[in-house]
Amino acid sequence: MPSANEPKVYDLEERTFLFAKDVREFVKTLPRSIANFEDIKQLVRSSGSVGANYIETNEALSAKDRVVRVRIARKEAKESRYWLRLVDVGTSEAVATARMSLIQEAVELTNILAAILRKLEANLGE
Repeated sequence: MPSANEPKVYDLEERTFLFAKDVREFVKTLPRSIANFEDIKQLVRSSGSVGANYIETNEALSAKDRVVRVRIARKEAKESRYWLRLVDVGTSEAVATARMSLIQEAVELTNILAAILRKLEANLGE
């Protein structure tokens, strides 16, 4: 998982990939319960969808398609934050700290994607 000493990755495809990968490592540390099992499945899906949809923006068929893909990626980043907040981390302070780091990354990805979306929409004249 990312540490405070590691520099941020500025290649957004790589950064979203690392986010999904870090989420997958994080969920291995969570307590097992029926509720967590369901929440973890949702978290894993949404965290991977951020990057998958961002990659699709680079292959978009039109400017409007690009906007749609960025909107979906932003939605998935927000959803990942939601599931991160919801999962039960148990009593481990280290796991709680890792969750806060991932929540912060989800917020930053949401903000980056929102900025990209604003620029794309401005170019469309929307």
